[in-house]
Amino acid sequence: MKITSIVFAGLIATLGLASFTAFAAEPKMQTVAALNQNKASLAGQTVKAQGNVVKVNNNIMGRNFVHVQDGTGKADAGTNNLVITSKQTANVGDKVSISGVVAVNRDFGSGYSYPLLIEEASITPKK
Repeated sequence: MKITSIVFAGLIATLGLASFTAFAAEPKMQTVAALNQNKASLAGQTVKAQGNVVKVNNNIMGRNFVHVQDGTGKADAGTNNLVITSKQTANVGDKVSISGVVAVNRDFGSGYSYPLLIEEASITPKK
């Protein structure tokens, strides 16, 4: 019985069927407004977005804080901005694509509280 299981697992890996699930879990690109609107249901999940860098604060608590906007959402409601933390950084005015994990109601203390934060993000420049 054990030999059959091992052979079957080897066959699945050889055919690449095991890697199929990795591709199926790839997050789709979302707007800044959609991420803000759906933050509670996205907590802990990896998400993707893109937009323009509007503010950067580097080397704060061992990470860089990058603010991205894509033209969606409302400024007066606070839904037009996406704050990400990353080891990478970008410059104001850069067009970027980001991917990271959603954190909701993240409070660092001293007045630094975020209803939505994308943590451990990767930042990819866009042309």
